[in-house]
Amino acid sequence: MSTANQPPSRPAQRIQYAFTEEQEQFRSTLRRFLEDKSPPTEVRRLMATAEGYDPAVWRQLSEHLGLPGIHLPQEYGGAGFGMVELGIVTEELGRALLCAPFFSTAVLAANAIMNAATEEQKAALLPDLAAGAHLAALALTELDGNWDPDAIQFRASASGGGYVLDGTKSYVVDGHIANLLVVAARLAGDKVALFTTPSDGGGITRELLQSMDPTRKLARIDFKSARAQLLGGEDGRAALGRTLDQAAVALANEMVGGAQKLLESAVSYAKMRVQFGRPIGSFQAIKHKLADMLVDVELAKSAAYYAAQAAAVEDPEWPALASMAKAAASDAYVRTAAETIQIHGGIGFTWDNDTHLWFKRAKSSEVFLGQPNYHRELLMQRWEV
Repeated sequence: MSTANQPPSRPAQRIQYAFTEEQEQFRSTLRRFLEDKSPPTEVRRLMATAEGYDPAVWRQLSEHLGLPGIHLPQEYGGAGFGMVELGIVTEELGRALLCAPFFSTAVLAANAIMNAATEEQKAALLPDLAAGAHLAALALTELDGNWDPDAIQFRASASGGGYVLDGTKSYVVDGHIANLLVVAARLAGDKVALFTTPSDGGGITRELLQSMDPTRKLARIDFKSARAQLLGGEDGRAALGRTLDQAAVALANEMVGGAQKLLESAVSYAKMRVQFGRPIGSFQAIKHKLADMLVDVELAKSAAYYAAQAAAVEDPEWPALASMAKAAASDAYVRTAAETIQIHGGIGFTWDNDTHLWFKRAKSSEVFLGQPNYHRELLMQRWEV
């Protein structure tokens, strides 16, 4: 990683309330890169492909910016930073709507390995993920689309000194292109554990699913006596829960990036669009909409940023804050997207207008990792404890 593009230094072990100068410089560098590599025309091109990403751009963001390993320890090939820097990355990716297997590889799979694996497994698996050389996916949800680990029915069984997987996983982000699958399954005795298996192994069939949001690809994966390696110990429930909380923080930051982009689009259009001889932004009704959108976005940003800061320093309340951030950002993103389309008028949801791309991402992100009501319930349970 070149010195010019290095992420900022790790924050002090306390909750911050503002980004450092180095963090803002890192954000600016990343935003310039994404504005060049992920304009709406490129988003449209890539979302129409089965792979859903550009390998050349993935190599650049891996080799020059070190993004897949931004939050991983240096001993495993990462940059050695934390959740705040990961949040900056996902926020900017969400703003640009980058089509790339970042969330699946860096946020879900890599964190699952970090949280559950033995030291030997981390040393074997993480360097290739940090370098962007391998892609990975976390297979958790099943046909019902439930993100609650307690709802897992998929089974793993001991066989010949190892384990075999049988069943179906669905809605697996980038599961059709991943080299490595991290699979959540139940063992005898109802323990939830994590397993790894190469995607090209025997007994594995993958299918790309049709989805409302083609910028984030989803797959169905069928396992039939597929050989797998246990990741860490046989009780991986805590590691899986921690992984999902980290993902909720990262997704909340991604969503506020998209919401901010939509807000800017709405303001720009309101200044430009003229009716009755006046810009529509001068009408009181439009001013009120824009003011409400600004409040929504800023409140969601505060929740997402605070959750990332708390997670970075292992604040005891950070899992509750993760759920709060996910719920708040989901609601704000969907409302902002809907209002942006209203301000654009009839053209807002047409294929020629780019607004609908972020609207579809907002709707898909609303249910991704669990709907807002699910996270509000988690929030109340965690704060009650």
